[in-house]
Amino acid sequence: QVQLVESGGGLVQAGGSLRLSCAASGSIVSIYSMGWYRQAPGKQRELVASITRNSNTNYADSVKGRFTISRDNAKNTVSLQMNSLKPEDTAVYYCNARLIYNLDFWGQGTQVTVSS
Repeated sequence: QVQLVESGGGLVQAGGSLRLSCAASGSIVSIYSMGWYRQAPGKQRELVASITRNSNTNYADSVKGRFTISRDNAKNTVSLQMNSLKPEDTAVYYCNARLIYNLDFWGQGTQVTVSS
């Protein structure tokens, strides 16, 4: 199995930046992609950004140009650099790891709050 530990959430003013990090442990050689999802109260969890083993990235339209996902294979981490944050970015952000055989693992989530 894979364990995921998130860090970097917090409170920031609109226009500011945060960097989320997710450290993976366990069967890391089986990870095909990692990503970040978010869920606001009363809303469904949505993909924010993902990155595959081949470094292909995918972003939600709402964050394109503002967020950047990256990975450090040596440290088994994935990061999400969030710039120009908006109040609508406020949510719980969850790290996700998808294995090569389509098994998903999730972190516990970290709160991101953007004030106006």
